[in-house]
Amino acid sequence: YTEHDIELAKIAGMMHDIGNAINRKQHAEYGALLAGEILKKMDMSLEDRITVMSAIGHHDESAGGATDVISAALIIADVRLNRVRDKEPAAFDIHDRVNYAVTEAKLKVNKEKMSIALNLQIDENICTMFEYFDIFLGRMMMCRGAAQILNMKFRLTANGSKVL
Repeated sequence: YTEHDIELAKIAGMMHDIGNAINRKQHAEYGALLAGEILKKMDMSLEDRITVMSAIGHHDESAGGATDVISAALIIADVRLNRVRDKEPAAFDIHDRVNYAVTEAKLKVNKEKMSIALNLQIDENICTMFEYFDIFLGRMMMCRGAAQILNMKFRLTANGSKVL
């Protein structure tokens, strides 16, 4: 990918969750609008602003999926993040608990095999595999679609078992 595409993906990655400042629901859409305003003030070209805004606006499973290589890169990168905020486990909602159950997440890109592999270790004392995939199956399917946009295959293992 070009240095320019890489830079746009980095910018989208740094800004992708700013919509959470407004609301967790529809944060991708809010984030795209906020990013657009910030990038306009920074004098980014309209074409690049649209690319970054689109990636941010499509990075959440409630809002879409990969539409180009920038949004695909953002979706793949976003799956690795630790999403549990600093709070007591007693205050966790189901999403927090399921995220907290992931004790290890390794993302490996293999250019030769044209594959992106996500290997998860999930503590089943915290949540069951069913609970994990009930919450995150949509996210995993988005990753598969993003990998396809990048002309790669998405592989997923959980606790050593192949899932996708």
